[in-house]
Amino acid sequence: MSEKKTYYITTPIYYPSDNFHIGHCYTTVTADALARYKKLKGYDVFFLTGSDEHGQKIEGRAKEKGITPMEFINPIIDNAKDLWKALDVSYDKFIRTTDEEHVKCVQKIFERLYKQGDIYKGSYEGWYCTPCESFWTESQLVDGKCPDCGREVKLTKEDAYFFKLSRYQKRFEEYLNSHRDLMQPESRYNEMYNNFLKPGLKDLCVSRASVKWGIPVTFDKSQTVYVWVDALSNYISALGYDSDDDSLYQKFWPADLHLVGKEIFRFHTIIWPIILMALDLPLPKKVYGHGWLTIGGGKISKSKGNYKDPRIFVNDYGVDAVRYFLLSEVPFGSDGNFSELLMVERRNSDLCNVLGNLVNRTISMANKYFGGVVHKNTNPTDLDLEVIAQLESMDNEVDEKVEALNIPNALSLIFNRLERLNKYIDETEPWKLAKDDTNKERLNNVIYTILEGIRLCAIELNAFIPSSANKIYQQLNINNASFENNRFGFIDEYHVTDKPEILFARIDEKELAERLAAEDNEEEKIEHLPEISIDDFAKVELRVGEVIESKKHEKADKLLVSKIDIGGEVRQIVSGIAKIIKPEDFVGKKVIVVTNLKPATIRGVESQGMVLCGENGDDIEIITSTLPKGSKLR
Repeated sequence: MSEKKTYYITTPIYYPSDNFHIGHCYTTVTADALARYKKLKGYDVFFLTGSDEHGQKIEGRAKEKGITPMEFINPIIDNAKDLWKALDVSYDKFIRTTDEEHVKCVQKIFERLYKQGDIYKGSYEGWYCTPCESFWTESQLVDGKCPDCGREVKLTKEDAYFFKLSRYQKRFEEYLNSHRDLMQPESRYNEMYNNFLKPGLKDLCVSRASVKWGIPVTFDKSQTVYVWVDALSNYISALGYDSDDDSLYQKFWPADLHLVGKEIFRFHTIIWPIILMALDLPLPKKVYGHGWLTIGGGKISKSKGNYKDPRIFVNDYGVDAVRYFLLSEVPFGSDGNFSELLMVERRNSDLCNVLGNLVNRTISMANKYFGGVVHKNTNPTDLDLEVIAQLESMDNEVDEKVEALNIPNALSLIFNRLERLNKYIDETEPWKLAKDDTNKERLNNVIYTILEGIRLCAIELNAFIPSSANKIYQQLNINNASFENNRFGFIDEYHVTDKPEILFARIDEKELAERLAAEDNEEEKIEHLPEISIDDFAKVELRVGEVIESKKHEKADKLLVSKIDIGGEVRQIVSGIAKIIKPEDFVGKKVIVVTNLKPATIRGVESQGMVLCGENGDDIEIITSTLPKGSKLR
């Protein structure tokens, strides 16, 4: 028996975020779908994701909260794992850059590169962006700010170690000439070549003296390993590279696919391959840089307030509605637009009308006309054969699209067949056939053809919307749904469930649109204030208040209703902060309150003030104080 083919797929390891939005989920859900698809096709698959936990930003945020970086990170990692579970993501390993085996691996890599002359010590002066953890030259800045995120940068000068990226430029370009698949899609290759390779590679800063929360350099304790050697090495450290047990590395490396967002494509297609070259290790077979989910053409961002926790969507619309939208909406290699209403529209039109309706009415007809028992179609008509031919060609066509990482088109092909089956029902009119007993065989053959079509489509959908596919299997009463049985006529006799369930209940789009519009209006009232003069500001009274009670607003997911003691007086205040803090964690905090704000009714609840928050890019935090409650600020 021949050994199974292997498939190693990775997502980037994510910077720990305590507030995930739907844009964060796209890469991981896509990678999960690809991993599931390969497993169903018989591959031995390893799917890796994880978290990048070192750096100045985490060090600073932990210090602000008066806790250690690890204490700051651990609950965030738990939150991330809970999100992936909610989205039906089934990774094989979740690596953390604080894992002991990763730390040891990175230190060995750094030391080896140093000993062979690829890393040297020097000094660095340049502009540093803390959120992006990137250094920039003066010429690379855009309007004096980070060219990637548009945020403030800080002039930094310190001793550091550098990796001789420039040493490998010629060798890397020669490699690319015969391995163009490394950078996909083609447009990304052109961007990397014209913007980075053609001007000439510069040596790369790979350590920091000013950041203590990181992996120590073994031969120089004043330095910690900088993000790109640390974070990028996870792809091999997770497999046990250069450890006592490197069996996974031997089995799965090189990676078949690094799936990354376009904003970090350069690091994965230039820096990482050259590090591997320096280590004399095989390069990944393909790095694919996908687009973003955007809202109104702009990137989804906490600071813009245009996000919700994806688990809200899962709870409201079902996990497969969220997965289906993510997988079907982003065009091949480009950005895709997100809106909650658009997601529901796609759910209603595709999942409810096309798929769910087809399954429900077919199983209902099988029960009504044949008591749930339907025999094999042994006498197909020309119409049957045409439908069967389309079903039998589906697998190869879908496989071709998945191999090209064009998942939206793969899903479109499957739903094309589902629509054809719905049309087939209209063409054959089973309800008319049922009126005459002489048509019983024909009626049986029609129902069987539809049931087999549903089964074949469910097999194809399994990787993308697994929960719904499994529900379909249950209603068809089959347990052998796999690509090995993915041929028309495999089932000799169906015994479908006598209690068909609706897969997707229709959601009222008009009602949803009205609710979302109301929420947007409330956001405007809460988050956007008119400009004021200095004289007006002098009229604002700010006091320190202690939160003594807090709960979720019954009618708004984004609002907390809190009782705040401002010193001899307790105020009820409604705040749009439910996405950044839990009610139980808000209690006990000393916050800054605008106490002479005119009371307002927000979603039916009176608010007697305002709690102040601050933002820095994507980070939003409640402003707290150590002063006694009731203290006045000026």
